[in-house]
Amino acid sequence: EVQLVESGGGLVQPGGSLRLSCAVSGFTFSNDYMNWVRQAPGKGLEWVSIVHGSGRSTYYAESVKGRFTISRDNAKNTLYLQMNNLKPEDTALYYCARQGFYAVDNWGKGTLVTVSS
Repeated sequence: EVQLVESGGGLVQPGGSLRLSCAVSGFTFSNDYMNWVRQAPGKGLEWVSIVHGSGRSTYYAESVKGRFTISRDNAKNTLYLQMNNLKPEDTALYYCARQGFYAVDNWGKGTLVTVSS
């Protein structure tokens, strides 16, 4: 059974920080590229970041580059997203997702991040 469980979301003031986690089971985590994807209220999905299986290569959307850091601990089967200098426009439901060959093929249920004064 494949499971991806996000955690770490919550309410934070602009300029604050949060660290999201995604606990993975049911597949060989270290073999797979992993994404963070978000969906703001009333909007479509926005890709945020990807990390390769080894954790060595990372890529970011321009909107978060320099503020967010994706990482993974393969020994713990856990994906992370460190979010710094948060802005109101970062408010969204954040999903972790496994990267398949053609498309993302497994998703968690998401964790909600709200950035507000």
